[in-house]
Amino acid sequence: MLRRCTKRLIAFAVILASALLPVGTHARSLSIGQTFLAAGLDPAEGSNGWALVSHGIAEQLFHVSQEGKVEPNLAVSATVSDDGIWTLQLARDRYYSDGSPMTAELVAAGLNRTGEANPSARSTAGRLTFTAIDDLVLQVESEQPTPILPSILAEWAFPVYKLVDGVPIFTGPYMVKAFEAGSSLELLPNPYHAGAADRPELNLRRIADGQSLALAFASGELDMAFNLPVESLPMLSGVAGRTVSFPVEYQYMMWMNTHSPALADVRVRKAIDKAINRNDLVTAAQAGLAATGAFPANSPFATTDPLIVDTTAAGALLDEAGWLVGDDGKRHRQGQSLSLVLYAYPQRPDLVTFQPVIRSALAELGIDVTTQVTESPSELAAAGEFDLFLWAQHTAPAGDPAQFLTLFLETDAARNYSGWSNPQYDALIAELRSEADSSARIDLARQAQDIIAADVPMAFLVTPEWHVGLSAALSDYEPWGSDYYIIRPDLIVEK
Repeated sequence: MLRRCTKRLIAFAVILASALLPVGTHARSLSIGQTFLAAGLDPAEGSNGWALVSHGIAEQLFHVSQEGKVEPNLAVSATVSDDGIWTLQLARDRYYSDGSPMTAELVAAGLNRTGEANPSARSTAGRLTFTAIDDLVLQVESEQPTPILPSILAEWAFPVYKLVDGVPIFTGPYMVKAFEAGSSLELLPNPYHAGAADRPELNLRRIADGQSLALAFASGELDMAFNLPVESLPMLSGVAGRTVSFPVEYQYMMWMNTHSPALADVRVRKAIDKAINRNDLVTAAQAGLAATGAFPANSPFATTDPLIVDTTAAGALLDEAGWLVGDDGKRHRQGQSLSLVLYAYPQRPDLVTFQPVIRSALAELGIDVTTQVTESPSELAAAGEFDLFLWAQHTAPAGDPAQFLTLFLETDAARNYSGWSNPQYDALIAELRSEADSSARIDLARQAQDIIAADVPMAFLVTPEWHVGLSAALSDYEPWGSDYYIIRPDLIVEK
């Protein structure tokens, strides 16, 4: 029933958007290929908020600059009272794509709806309650006191929208003309967003296979190809346009399902972590840096000690856990072999590249690994139907460590895919939530990573570098911000 309702909502949204389009001309039309695309247009569902912002459809009250700083966007200021209640002053002369002005009442209605429906919007400070004080002033109360509300409002769960007959309408530089869920998006410049006349129309296509994405760019079908596989770059060196490689704030990691019988034993998880040579993964990806923890090395929250491969110690841990090497060279315990399934997903091509490297490393320990690729990573992760799962995650999308450390790792967190529970960790995160001092937050984030490293519900692997193809039409466009802000207001071309 929900799926049918969602399809009807999408169809109505497209009809409504088309009816609202004013007559006018745009700079031109460009095609963009990506390995992922929005699954839906409702920002209160799943990770849609991330995709809608990255596609240039939605905006937030605060956003993250190219330098990684949280800055005002649809809001211009935020102040907090002694009793922990925040007051936000909204920007003047900002409009939804139907031409109606953005007001505090409309913003509050949308964000309150999101907070009720989406657990991700409640991860950092619990439920946020928004109340309109006048047309351009919002009051925000948080279930758990927080000193970092602007950063929270820059998280991907908080795009601003209003509902018209149940259909979300946004404020971003683009609006939806046509949408096929998970496949394609046709976008028109939002005529009520500054600079609309200089923006091209956009056709976004999901091309999940990296090699197909590269071939589409090489043939001239695409003006932007986002997240090209590194092995395609030599082929593209002679293609018109350019390729750009840039470090991102993501981390590649591997979930370990603590509900899996073998992985319930921390000794087995530690053994797996110690068996993986991160530098071999960097070599396989031909880019990136070996991870040291949950955050990239240039982040203030990063831990600095390298994650050293130690197969001798790994083997000793497996022996201690009762998994002994048999005559066949594989680990067995009480008649059962140590066999695990390792998943990855093609939307992040590097993860598929990692699979044979990790399988080989674990095979040397006597662990039998089968690799699988899924097109539906979020569904599989939420269902817990895996042993090991390679994953890509922006761990500080709003310039603060709290969202990742809460949303993915607290005992009852909405996205605790590993099923891990650690009371010491939960207590530390409770302290992080209320800590206002930036130095203390850094220290708490590093302590949290120390606990993760000791219990290993996941293995942090590589800080990646991504590759983007840009045609001559986008010769001045600079990709940044990982995949959070792929399409920005400064995507303009000459008529």
